[in-house]
Amino acid sequence: MATKRARKQDGEESAVSAGAVPAEKLEASFPKLRLPIQPPFPPMEAKSVDAIADGDQWQYEPKWDGFRCLAFKDGETVVLQSKAGQPLGRYFPEVVDAIATLDARRVVLDGEIVIGRGGHFSFDDLLMRIHPAESRIRSLSAETPAMLIVFDMLVDAEGRSLVDEPLRQRRDSLDRFMATAGSSSIRLSPVSLSHAVAEKWLKELAPSG
Repeated sequence: MATKRARKQDGEESAVSAGAVPAEKLEASFPKLRLPIQPPFPPMEAKSVDAIADGDQWQYEPKWDGFRCLAFKDGETVVLQSKAGQPLGRYFPEVVDAIATLDARRVVLDGEIVIGRGGHFSFDDLLMRIHPAESRIRSLSAETPAMLIVFDMLVDAEGRSLVDEPLRQRRDSLDRFMATAGSSSIRLSPVSLSHAVAEKWLKELAPSG
């Protein structure tokens, strides 16, 4: 089900939520990367509110029904990190492969891993990926491939940290990057300055296309 994220262009967020994604309880360590930020890195969190924020200082995004994911690329090394600060790459090899093929040698993207089924996103299919058998994960990755819907850029294609930049500048950098980097497995989340569009996103189920 779609919820809605509203973020001030200076970075503050609020959200009207129809349900929370449970944190993954996985144990592993991350490699040291040659990036200005390192995993595990705390993602920006939305605050639950009773109504959609309004005003010229806000921009709106759908909130997808998936696993929050920070994707780190350092040369040939790709790391996927969950909202809870745990590794996800083992469970989504097709997303790792998609990040690995990006032209940028070093980049960090923030987004949501989703799996489409029947015209909508299936959280149950995501949960099936958290499985101990690699053979099972590989089979599922072929049967029900996941994609990463990106909505923020934390390190740009030149390896420069954008964490302290205003949201509008980060989004502009992301838009330019995704103009040539998009694929069937990595897609750009829409954004709008319209409160009416945000209301529509909140009421509708998230489409998978």
